[in-house]
Amino acid sequence: MKKIVLTFNGNRFDIDLDEHFAAYLEKQMAKDFNVEGNNDMKLLLQAYVSSNYKLYEQENEVQAILKKLDA
Repeated sequence: MKKIVLTFNGNRFDIDLDEHFAAYLEKQMAKDFNVEGNNDMKLLLQAYVSSNYKLYEQENEVQAILKKLDA
């Protein structure tokens, strides 16, 4: 287990993660957040929406590939 720490609106959040996933997530979080200081909640919401949009696009791509394979 590895602990990742982020601060939002002055509140510290400790997250325990599998080491392999933690390494990946740390890189991604460094792109979206100030990992050394405080973050605004608006930034968290923007990152959440952005991540879900990426998942939405990936799901559409998977469905398109599956549709081609069925044809």
